[in-house]
Amino acid sequence: MEKNAYGHIKSMTGYGKSEVLCEGKKITVEIKSLNGKQMDLSVKLPSSYREKEFDIRTRVSKVLIRGKVDVFVSVELVGDKKCVPINEDVFYEYFQQLQQIGGKAGFDVKEGSVASAILRLPEVLQTEKSSVEEQEWKALDCAIDQALEHINRFREQEGKTLIEDILRRIDLIENWKKEILPFEKERVEIIKKRIYDNLNTLNIDIDMNRFEQELIYYLEKLDITEEMVRLQNHIDYFRQVCRTEDAPGRKIGFICQEIGREINTTGSKANKSQIQRIVVNMKDELEKIKEQMLNLL
Repeated sequence: MEKNAYGHIKSMTGYGKSEVLCEGKKITVEIKSLNGKQMDLSVKLPSSYREKEFDIRTRVSKVLIRGKVDVFVSVELVGDKKCVPINEDVFYEYFQQLQQIGGKAGFDVKEGSVASAILRLPEVLQTEKSSVEEQEWKALDCAIDQALEHINRFREQEGKTLIEDILRRIDLIENWKKEILPFEKERVEIIKKRIYDNLNTLNIDIDMNRFEQELIYYLEKLDITEEMVRLQNHIDYFRQVCRTEDAPGRKIGFICQEIGREINTTGSKANKSQIQRIVVNMKDELEKIKEQMLNLL
């Protein structure tokens, strides 16, 4: 195999993470992907970044192309801004309302039991600004780019491992195909001899010209030369697609169907145990290839 000839091929499985600091905030972007027939994208963002969701979806879809992808974006305060001041008046007002409701409903509202709930209510925590500044948007963009770069690198490494294993199994199928050829000539001669021997035991007169024609017709139906030629063509095309296309997953899946068709036809015509055993081995490797290809972009 030519060195790095298939380095462009990627797996659909990957993980990338990036953290960027900006004005007392740490923006974290995580991207996870699994195999999928189409792009199935889920994006989870803080409410302050919601207006960027469409842009994030577009960028991620363009880079990752296909798979089940989850994007998680979080932001937390660090350093001097780590503690957010509490709006005491709003907090106290919420607490009084809860006490009144508790009194009417007949249950006691204790300070400690409701404090954490009140802190999650609107406007209890005082934020310095409700809008996101341009510098923070740039930091978010940078974090997304870095996470995409990391997951792409992960996908390339996984893809290299996958395609090496797949092509090794294609080589095995090709080698087994070559092992069939010596049996083919022997198989035809055995079939012809068996037919002649059976015919001689009948002790009847036959038209030998007609018999030879029927024999040729029968042997042609059992001949697997065309199947072997087509199988080799499919194997060659499989390697070519892997070598030249960036996202060959779907196409080589179709080629595998054609490879399987020729292997199955060979098995049905074999009429010889050695060939049938080889066909079983070829089928086994082809199934393993199909399993691996589920993760290939």
